[in-house]
Amino acid sequence: MQQHIKISNAFQIGLLGGLGVLTALIIGGAITTIANIIAYVAAAIFIALGFEPLVNKLMTWGLKRRYAILAVALTILALLAALFSLVLPTLATETAHFIETAPGVLASVSDLPFITAIDERLGGAISDALNSTGAYLGDSANWPTMLGGVVQVGISIFNGAFGAIIIIILSLYFMASMNTFKRWVYSLVAASKRERFVDLSEQISTSVGRYVMGQASIAAIAGVTSFIFMSIAGVPFALVLAMIAFLLGLVPLVGTISAAVLVTLVALSVSPTVALISGIYYIIYMQVEAYIISPKIMSRAVSVPGAVVVVAALAGGALMGVLGALVSIPVAASIMLILRQVYTPYQEAR
Repeated sequence: MQQHIKISNAFQIGLLGGLGVLTALIIGGAITTIANIIAYVAAAIFIALGFEPLVNKLMTWGLKRRYAILAVALTILALLAALFSLVLPTLATETAHFIETAPGVLASVSDLPFITAIDERLGGAISDALNSTGAYLGDSANWPTMLGGVVQVGISIFNGAFGAIIIIILSLYFMASMNTFKRWVYSLVAASKRERFVDLSEQISTSVGRYVMGQASIAAIAGVTSFIFMSIAGVPFALVLAMIAFLLGLVPLVGTISAAVLVTLVALSVSPTVALISGIYYIIYMQVEAYIISPKIMSRAVSVPGAVVVVAALAGGALMGVLGALVSIPVAASIMLILRQVYTPYQEAR
């Protein structure tokens, strides 16, 4: 009888364990399925927090909150509409021209003297790679596959126009209901700990909002200055590359370096001199950004160490694509602030 009870208990434990694993797999699959939605919500929250300082500024001028939100929303939409109406036609033309001339650009790079010298030392590896890439780009049969890849990249960044619309709508909703949502969250905390929780939450929301707005400003500066430089230096596809520099600039450190490498490689198709000038420009610009622009803009936002930025961007990109990489930086900033305000004082008090 005792042995039967042991077997029965073992069976129950195994059954419960199996059900637990199955439940975890179902929950994990559900989270994976709605990962894009989670990214949309997180992006919308951070965008709303980023615009919160502007809303508060307008409120100090006597506007009610709903009118301040309306003014900010209309201003942003008007700027986006003007930007797209002015930039989109040129951007589409340059993108099409870039696709058409890509094989020729690669061929011109392979003919450069120092590339030829390096290629001879490597046994023709560089020329073979460039020729293979040029042949692949030049074969019209490969365009459906490449266009599919471009579409996938676009989906991973914006998840289509529908995803962008969702993010905008959610951002406006969170902006309108920010105070109500905060009060509801605060009411869930025990009264004895509510004051401390409210203080920490307000610090996080304010600091992260400034971080988001500050990083967007830094990215805009990077995009505009890149366009001006490329227009003066004669780097082709200046508008396309400037837009890419702006998007990459939203991810600190990694984005600026990636934009610098991309622009320098395109400049190499013009001449080694232009490529050298581009490299020198970006080296100088990254120093100015790191020691002047970024500290000035981010002086009132939570600081995130460079190593944490890289790890967070890589982790967010691996989990939810480019949008995840952008969202992961404010998340890391929030965690850093919590550690600084809660965990460190707790450790010091022990």
